[in-house]
Amino acid sequence: MFDTGFLAPAEYNRSWSVPTHLVGEFGRNRAPIERAQIAAVNDLEAIAVWLAEFADTPATFRSYRKEAERLVLWSTHQRGNAISDLTREDLRAYQAFLAEPSPVAVWCGGRASRTSGHWRPFRGPLKPSSQAQALTILNAMFSYLVAAGYLAGNPLALARGDANRLKKSRRSNTQVERFLDAELWRHVLAYIDDMPVRTATQTARRERARYVFSMLYLLGARVSEFAYSTMGAFEVQRGRWWWHVHGKGSIHARIPANMDTMTALARYRQFYGLSAIPAFGELTPLVLDLKGGRAISPDMVYRIVKTTCRKAALSLAGTNSAQAAKLDQATTHWLRHTAITHQADRAIELRYLNRSARHAKLETTGLYLHADDAAWSQAMESHRLSDRDVTGDE
Repeated sequence: MFDTGFLAPAEYNRSWSVPTHLVGEFGRNRAPIERAQIAAVNDLEAIAVWLAEFADTPATFRSYRKEAERLVLWSTHQRGNAISDLTREDLRAYQAFLAEPSPVAVWCGGRASRTSGHWRPFRGPLKPSSQAQALTILNAMFSYLVAAGYLAGNPLALARGDANRLKKSRRSNTQVERFLDAELWRHVLAYIDDMPVRTATQTARRERARYVFSMLYLLGARVSEFAYSTMGAFEVQRGRWWWHVHGKGSIHARIPANMDTMTALARYRQFYGLSAIPAFGELTPLVLDLKGGRAISPDMVYRIVKTTCRKAALSLAGTNSAQAAKLDQATTHWLRHTAITHQADRAIELRYLNRSARHAKLETTGLYLHADDAAWSQAMESHRLSDRDVTGDE
């Protein structure tokens, strides 16, 4: 019988439960050693190098690690191959497995900590869109390992692109739904206001949570942009405040910092005994540890948001289970989506939304426009089943 003990999470900084002969030191698809651009000697080390490229974006890192570990576990324990042995036929079989993991009891389980013996790689079969996302991520991984001179070729590059076409089609026709509506956003803010302040540590936690949620929402920032910024990135020009940000792709931009943003920043600074207004170029980290001395990582910001949303969801579960379930899924990127969506709902022009969000394409920003949905739905209220003039009855 399949040994479920082998299905351990992929923690790349320590020994991982993959059979020794399948770690990939001598895989059939290994590139000649003289082509190597990385020092990895086996598949797990090579994957770790790839994942390290995303260390500053914790949500992306977790998503990519999940897909990599799923493939490694399937390849070694279900297929009997190292990653560097896989062929196009193997990857086609893996796609079928994603749609129907088997045996289900071994591969699938409920939510569990990565340190728990109840942890499983899957919650259940993946929908076509999730299959497409998994293959897109793995294609990026294989391409990286080829470019790094570790693998000779990318077995997914032979695919006809169905996964990418499905993903692009889904994106082009679907509005962004991972955001908090106004009522749910107000609930989160109220929950933070009610956080306990009986001790100095509790008070510091509440101040930091209030500040983190306020700034991510008001700036529409990505978590890495926020965590790696400084308070000196704010500058006043012609009587208006601007935030200088180094964004995705190392692109520098500046976006408006409104009165609420500067008020939130001033309150946070004064809590730690700093002046209300930062000096341009000041190196104080934009978000601090509880003692107010050092910066915290993007991963820590992510955990603050995730933990707060989960606790806020629990406080809502008794009165609105559907909204609680949605809030339980929220992450730092949901706050960015929430910011852009709420701005769109306030009829801020699309060109300004695009510049604030720093999207490469205007079409991407357009996916956040939900205000018309409310008007559309309201208009349809006049279309009633009881209307005599459309029933055909006299």
